[in-house]
Amino acid sequence: MFEMRMFPVIALIVLMALPAAALARLPAPAPADTQAAAAKKEQAAAQAEKDKQALNASMDALAARWRSRAAANGWQANAPTQVAAPVAAIGATGAQSSPSGQPGGRLGSATQAAPVRSEKSGTAPPSEDVKQAPANAVRQGPVQQRGKDAK
Repeated sequence: MFEMRMFPVIALIVLMALPAAALARLPAPAPADTQAAAAKKEQAAAQAEKDKQALNASMDALAARWRSRAAANGWQANAPTQVAAPVAAIGATGAQSSPSGQPGGRLGSATQAAPVRSEKSGTAPPSEDVKQAPANAVRQGPVQQRGKDAK
């Protein structure tokens, strides 16, 4: 019985101690750790550069093999497009710089000034491919009953 009454008190003490533990700072890393991290980062960058160069050489070899095969088979092969910095192009990400994909995350003035046309909001006429309801929607013929009351 005594333990059950102490549980809320212990829980309250633990909850009060959590913010103090979260605000505690870690000691500064040792100079050897900093140098090891810098060396590891430098090694990873060198490996990434080596991988980029290998990928670029592989793509060039594949293109050259295809072009020689195209010449042998009489296929039309256009001249290769020269890229200013092929290694930089390989490393570029396809991520947008902003939510709208526009510089600074803002639409241009012409886009902002254009009126919003939407069938759903009623600011645009219905599309021509939408099936129109008949003008006289009166049902012809006898009405059939369904369910329990049907004979």
